[in-house]
Amino acid sequence: MRAIGGLWRWRHNPLRRRTDLAEAWLCLVALLLILVVAPVAGAFVGGVAQGALQRAVREQSESRQLVTATVIRKLDRSPLDADPETASGRDLRSQVLADWTAPDGTTHQGSVLAALQTPHRGDHFDIWTDQDGQIAARPLDAATATTHAVLAGIGAALLVAGLIEGGRRLAVWRMVRRRYADWDRAWDSAGPDWGRTGTGS
Repeated sequence: MRAIGGLWRWRHNPLRRRTDLAEAWLCLVALLLILVVAPVAGAFVGGVAQGALQRAVREQSESRQLVTATVIRKLDRSPLDADPETASGRDLRSQVLADWTAPDGTTHQGSVLAALQTPHRGDHFDIWTDQDGQIAARPLDAATATTHAVLAGIGAALLVAGLIEGGRRLAVWRMVRRRYADWDRAWDSAGPDWGRTGTGS
């Protein structure tokens, strides 16, 4: 709104300099670009991210299976976790030696984190594995993927808006520097005794 007001104010003003009008036009163009280009860029990046993340969701859902593991015995806590002050969500899990059957029918055994506070031999819990039975992370769900895509789109829109505003500020800074240089040249040409009665005679 300030850009439109600036254009209107400088339209017929006899004190208007070319740079004043240029600054007002530059501000208006930057505003229009931010209102048009930034949302388009955000929607484009968000759409691309959504497509890629939803493909990842489908691939992970197809390649990872939830299987039931059986506790063999509880393992000692890692020395890295010995500090009682570092309480976190990990405290609700226990390190156990367990065995499980992979989707391909092979049996596996290894150290895993179980969502059991006091695991005992024979307790069952669920773990995610790949098709070969190797432990894998939980697959990405569609809602989380959409959230990440939306955040990527917002980030892209803000980045484009920031770049446009940065370009506008740089251009205005260069105009102001040129204006000051013009003033310095005009002042130098007027001479150091400018304004005194009878000078130069």
